[in-house]
Amino acid sequence: MSALLEVRDLQTAYGASQVLFGISFSVAAGGVATLLGRNGMGKTTTVRSILGLTPPRTGEVRFLGERIDGLAPDRIARMGLALVPEGRQIFPNLTVEENLRAFAANRRVRAEPWTLDRVYALFPALAQRRRNLGNQLSGGEQQMLAIGRALMTNPELLILDEATEGLAPLIREQIWACLDQLRAQGQSILVIDKYVQRLIRLADSHTVIERGRVVWSGASGELAADPGLWHRYLGV
Repeated sequence: MSALLEVRDLQTAYGASQVLFGISFSVAAGGVATLLGRNGMGKTTTVRSILGLTPPRTGEVRFLGERIDGLAPDRIARMGLALVPEGRQIFPNLTVEENLRAFAANRRVRAEPWTLDRVYALFPALAQRRRNLGNQLSGGEQQMLAIGRALMTNPELLILDEATEGLAPLIREQIWACLDQLRAQGQSILVIDKYVQRLIRLADSHTVIERGRVVWSGASGELAADPGLWHRYLGV
């Protein structure tokens, strides 16, 4: 598979405090990749650098073959990058349906774009709650809404930052099942999460970050065969 997203030697800082030290990885078109590491190791900063929210000082980010580091976040988003952010950040005073409609776009003119009906088929709970305000939803329902909202932009790459954080095990499994369906449909995905065993089943490739540096990268089979790596860098 060809690379949809390529990150090369990314170095990012907040003021005088450098956070990323040469991060490199890629996401294949139609593939699923992960960024792994303990809290505070630079995963979210990497995502923010990709999206232009915290521009890198050096390095390159290429998406669909085009260099995007240095572009404004809104332009990067319009190219087909969609984020499901940590904390969900849905609009609390809009209904489920209004949240979804607010993000509806098909800029790349897909033949079968994401619509309200497709999102409701993926998440039946949202169909039942379509007239409820965002702040009336459970945490799991809010996460479903955040994913559905991102899908309504019809992204080339879906990025999920801690998609199952704080969710009950049953709801967490529903989110994993959703991602399995999206993968089967050919959706390219980059996932940040801590459930290594589940990510091994979902993803093709993995990148482990420790203190802003890549300390390991490889395929699911390699990660599954090295549980010592989990304990060393992931605290599993």
